[in-house]
Amino acid sequence: MPEILVEICCGSADDVIQAKLGGADRIELNSGMPMGGLTPSIGTLTLARQVDLPIMTMVRPRESGFCYTDKEFETMLLDTAKLVDAGADGIVFGILNKDGTIDTRRCTEMMKIIGDKQSVFHRAFDFVPDWQTAIDELIKMKVTRILTSGQEQSALKGASTLKKMIEYAAGHIEICIGGGIRCNNVSEILGKTGATQIHAYITKEIVDSSTTRKESINLGPASSQEDVYKLVDAESVKDIITAARKGV
Repeated sequence: MPEILVEICCGSADDVIQAKLGGADRIELNSGMPMGGLTPSIGTLTLARQVDLPIMTMVRPRESGFCYTDKEFETMLLDTAKLVDAGADGIVFGILNKDGTIDTRRCTEMMKIIGDKQSVFHRAFDFVPDWQTAIDELIKMKVTRILTSGQEQSALKGASTLKKMIEYAAGHIEICIGGGIRCNNVSEILGKTGATQIHAYITKEIVDSSTTRKESINLGPASSQEDVYKLVDAESVKDIITAARKGV
């Protein structure tokens, strides 16, 4: 069995440091993790670059869907250019048409700016109506990698489809699997899919007491906590890497 590459999803430079301490092989750098991951700032990337790991940088201008307005797409192009110039090793993106098919025209424009850096089509892929056609289109565009849960809520639920996707890709494009992967299920997922790359977001809660004097104020959704945020958990990263590399 080949060694498993472990990519850790990060929402800050501090997350990247913790991922490195845990032994991660690669980073996906975001902001706005409660919204599913958005484009990080240049400052965040600059600090993250101080850590010696490949950094794939998200370009996603907003939450909720992947069919963007003209201005949102312009923003993506500008952000991509600046993130590449700032040292991103790769760009993570996904653009769909209203019907859920891949917007090949806009994706091709993104690929021109990404150039010789790595390119990753993120979990927008899990919403396409025909994944085989989508893989063919991404191969034609020379996208490096697809991040997918097998078009299910989690990689475990999508395991049978993930296996088919990996076999269909047949080395023409990389498949990195993600979605609810933890140390207690990673061996089962790897055994069922044959994957060689996994993507995980593993955190612990950190208390910021600066807002506790005004508990009646909530700046985010009603369910959010103003005094708690998440930080990548280095020990849990170590655990999932150990579990992944024990074999199945």
